[in-house]
Amino acid sequence: MAAPLSADRLVAALRAEGVTVVEHDGWRTHHRNQAGPWGPVVGVMIHHTVSSGTAHTVELCYNGYEGLPGPLCHGVIAKDGTVHLVGSGRANHAGGGDPSVLQAVISETYGVRPPVPREHQGSRGAVDGNSRFYGFECINLGNGSDPWPAAQLDAIERVSAALCRAHGWGARSVIGHAEWSDWKSDPRGVGMPGMRDRVQKRLGKAPAAKPTAPAKPAAPRYQPFPGTAFFKTTPSSPVVTAMGRRLVAEGCGRYKVGPSPRWSEADRQSYAAWQRKLGFAGSDADGWPGRTSWNALKVPYVQ
Repeated sequence: MAAPLSADRLVAALRAEGVTVVEHDGWRTHHRNQAGPWGPVVGVMIHHTVSSGTAHTVELCYNGYEGLPGPLCHGVIAKDGTVHLVGSGRANHAGGGDPSVLQAVISETYGVRPPVPREHQGSRGAVDGNSRFYGFECINLGNGSDPWPAAQLDAIERVSAALCRAHGWGARSVIGHAEWSDWKSDPRGVGMPGMRDRVQKRLGKAPAAKPTAPAKPAAPRYQPFPGTAFFKTTPSSPVVTAMGRRLVAEGCGRYKVGPSPRWSEADRQSYAAWQRKLGFAGSDADGWPGRTSWNALKVPYVQ
């Protein structure tokens, strides 16, 4: 067991292991520490996201969703091996799990005589994994056929080794979510015993040099707030379409057809649902975009 790494030490450890890191805005102070303890930490837990698309998945893991606020992990491992950091502190990723698994991870005996997970979130004997494990979500549909590119598997190996090296752990401190809780299957398609072998082999070497081939992806660019008056002119603009697509992605779409470029009552009702989702009420949730709610929606730049 160990004290969690600070944000600076986490980044340093990952980069020293050759991980390509992208830091999401605000990740260093983004956590769920108000909901429970963070630490002492005992290991690393690997997940799959059941999603596709890097930008969408990173935002989902940063923000969370209704009923499960973000961050949903500490980092998102993209198909190209890039690791997007979205949280530093307690994260909603592990949930409840088997206490015998926890003890096996602490004693570094997991995989020697692996206990069968029998507890999960809601079970009387379950223990809180969110306080004990670093969590990394890997972009994969989790259907057994979505491929795991070599770059992504390499990043899982490097991330796991980086944290084990920083804390003085062995590879048996790395587990999959399915090894923690009996109602989980992730990371489906990745054999965790084989991944632990890879991690242990890497731990026997000096940290690898940072690869130079992958360039750091450009930061996503969002549409500036055009002002409330813009929408009250009933505009026809690709900005309206992009906004509508984001509202649909957030589960706030109230469209029978569309969204389309022309601002409509369906757009206003959809935006009002978004404002209510953010916690606004009354006249503050009238469906006319304001700067705060617009910036939170993160509409992709179109013009």
